[in-house]
Amino acid sequence: MSHNLPNMLENTIAKIREMLDVNSVIGTPITTADGVTIIPVSKVSVGFGGGGSDFVAKGHNGENPFGGGVGGGVKVAPVCFLIVKDGNVRMMPVAAPASTTADRIVEMVPDTLDKIAAFIDSRTAPKGE
Repeated sequence: MSHNLPNMLENTIAKIREMLDVNSVIGTPITTADGVTIIPVSKVSVGFGGGGSDFVAKGHNGENPFGGGVGGGVKVAPVCFLIVKDGNVRMMPVAAPASTTADRIVEMVPDTLDKIAAFIDSRTAPKGE
């Protein structure tokens, strides 16, 4: 008995391959007018699954009906940019957005400290400056 499930899996994998190529992970380099090259780097996550079953048909001679399905998904998330300038390479990470209140507070601490320091400096500076 031949089922369509293997064909469905093969077709799903083929479609995922069509969607992804090396440019999904290492993006096309972008060169600026001043000679700086920027290369985007991403993380690719792929998932798929499928299943099926034979159904017993009452009063039916021959093959039993088959039902099945396959699904898949792709997620592309930016990780960093490689900056190439004058033969030097620098990595600029893409920060993940804060997902909790505590993470947001931690992100705000450096900026808040800078503002407090600037305020104190403006108050303690001699009047003539």
